[in-house]
Amino acid sequence: MKLRRALSVSAATAALLPVVVAAAPASQAAPAAEIPTCYEVSNGQYDNNALVGRSFGIPESITLGTHWTTYTATLTNASAKELKSFELGAALGSYVYNEGERDLSPYGDLQYWDTSQRAWKTLRQADGNARGTVPGPKTLKPRQSVHVQLRFRVGKDLPLDHPYDAFTHLTGTFIDRYRGTDCTSDGVAGGGFSPREG
Repeated sequence: MKLRRALSVSAATAALLPVVVAAAPASQAAPAAEIPTCYEVSNGQYDNNALVGRSFGIPESITLGTHWTTYTATLTNASAKELKSFELGAALGSYVYNEGERDLSPYGDLQYWDTSQRAWKTLRQADGNARGTVPGPKTLKPRQSVHVQLRFRVGKDLPLDHPYDAFTHLTGTFIDRYRGTDCTSDGVAGGGFSPREG
């Protein structure tokens, strides 16, 4: 299933009560790496309906070059419980299905708007991929939302020798419990696009 279909997750959280903007200090503890995912501990039986994502502004295709595409991603706690050890991350990339295909992430740029410093901040990992952690709240109360403004672009040096199933999204991760076991779960807000020459 393509990401753009998977990400059109219910936008039916109409009454968004408290709102948190991604501007909190980045010095928050990430969920412990040794904690398994809830999907793993449940053998695929875990169903996360707690975190609902939606996004606005991602077109079906973008032109390669220096022009930025800006979008807003929102994650809402649709559950009756507080989500703890909450962490935000954003990514730009593409799925690799066959040998010889490449991820477009190293050819792209991804930034988030830091509301406290009123500046765009670049997300880039040491391996060159356009992704990283976005500052945000450590918990998300029931019906509380977090909104993040992001922008991305893909350079003209991206080889268009195969089609790209490209995406950009915001992910919220939190620690949940499944049958007495701590595990990590997440929700995603974003969408898919196709790169094209200008």
